[in-house]
Formats: sequence, C-alpha cells, structure tokens
Amino acid sequence: MASDLGATGPADLADLVAAAREGDRGAFDEIVRRTYVDTYTLAVRLTATEEDARDVVQDAYLRAWKGIRRFRGDAQFSTWMYRITANTAATVSGKRRRQRTVHLDDVADPVETEVALHPELATENSELMVRLSAALDELPPRLRALVVLKDVYGLSHEDIAEELGISVAAAKVRLHRGRKRMRDLLYEEASHADAV
Repeated sequence: MASDLGATGPADLADLVAAAREGDRGAFDEIVRRTYVDTYTLAVRLTATEEDARDVVQDAYLRAWKGIRRFRGDAQFSTWMYRITANTAATVSGKRRRQRTVHLDDVADPVETEVALHPELATENSELMVRLSAALDELPPRLRALVVLKDVYGLSHEDIAEELGISVAAAKVRLHRGRKRMRDLLYEEASHADAV
C-alpha cells in the first residue's frame, strides 16, 4: 500500500498511525522520522551508552512495526512507543550485563577544559555528574527506567505506570527502591573515597 502523504502535505501523527495500522510502510517511516529523537534520547538515558541505545531504538521500532496492528489507540502513540522502548532497553541491558566487557577504545582520555570563572565548581559538577551517571548505570534496568522517567523526564507516577504497563503503586515502590539504591551507591562511593 503506497502512502499519499506527499500529495496532502504533512499528516498528523494519529493519521500516520492509522495508515500504518493498515500496512502503510511509508506512514510508519514518517512516524519513525517524527519520533526518532525522543525515542533515541530515552534509550540513551535508559541504557547509558550510545551503542546500546542504537540497538534499543532499532529493536523498538522493529517491535512497533510488527505490533502496530495491535495498537488500540487507548493511549497516545508516544506512550506506547515509550513502553516498547523501556521494555527493549531492559532486555538489551540485561543481555549486556551478562556479556559486559570493556574495550580499550571505550576508556576515556582525560579531557582538559578551560573554565574562566570558578573552575573548582565546574570540577565538582563534572565529578557529580560522573558519580550520578555511574550510580544510574548500576541500577537494574527496570529501576533505572523509573528513575529516568521520573527524575529526568519529570513524568507523573500515573504516566510512568501507564508507559511501563504497571500499577501506580508498583511505580511508586520501584521509584523509591531505585532512588534508595542510587543513594546507597553514592554513599558507598563517598565512604570509599574518604577511606582512601
């Protein structure tokens, strides 16, 4: 089935989703173009690496294409896509944790930067971001998803529950566990640094 998007100009996302549900590959390709940045950004935040994020996005869109006919439209397409992306990220992260290796190319070289005002603050902020990122990477994928969706994207408990297909109570409990685990990891790291 050929898409007639060019003849009528840009369609809204709901029209594209309806066309894709009918098997219009061109409409789905346009959906991918319109939602790619948000999907990729979420994948990077959930997996913490660009390589894994690319794998997640590719798998998520493949899953979306295969399942688009079952998309009922009860929620927005973006919510459905977030859910697929979060689930795919959990799967990819689980596989990566079992196969984790570090390549020498991935080891960062020290970066020298010039900071005109208050270089000590820039250093502290940079170190804090590294510590937070490391703690986030240590979280199990399903807890990481909750922390990222709440604390980075600012979604409500209700929206998170809807996006991940869990109850609001489960979202709150998992978020609490994720934040507590991050605090514990940061505290352990600080205690270890003080002991050295």
